[in-house]
Amino acid sequence: MTTPMQPAANAVSKKSDARSRFLETFRRECATTRKVLDAFPADKADFQPHDRSNSAVRLAGTFALEGMLALKALRGEPFGSSPPPFPTQWADAVRAFDDVRRELEAEVEKASPHLEGTVKFPTGPKQMGDYSLEDFLWFMLHDQIHHRGQLSVYVRMAGGKVPSIYGPSADEPWR
Repeated sequence: MTTPMQPAANAVSKKSDARSRFLETFRRECATTRKVLDAFPADKADFQPHDRSNSAVRLAGTFALEGMLALKALRGEPFGSSPPPFPTQWADAVRAFDDVRRELEAEVEKASPHLEGTVKFPTGPKQMGDYSLEDFLWFMLHDQIHHRGQLSVYVRMAGGKVPSIYGPSADEPWR
């Protein structure tokens, strides 16, 4: 999936409310995550660089899980005791990411401009704490970015071409 050049991540937003600022960044970062998903060789979905590392398909499934958690937070729904099953096929993981991204974007668009509310979520081993809804949404997005970085390393190791993320890559130079 090719996307037009997005504004830099540190560009000053002209948006005045929390919802709009979040959506602006969410859309840009999800487009970049989708580029990394597209760059991964789908036939190597089981790739795992270390026995303690997640497989590529499970790592890709994490993006959808994070979106589902954000959706539940926005809707005030309980998180449940265990996550849903992760996709086992690359196309299913990508489709799950696309589906939850669209659903989450629509839900955020309907939310209060100030993203008011509180979310109970683990803050450490066997510890629960309160996050503001706004902080929780940013936490989930930042975790997506973190795992996208992991997946970009997998792309290279699995023989794919790493796309431009925040600047040029060896495989997608800007000059």
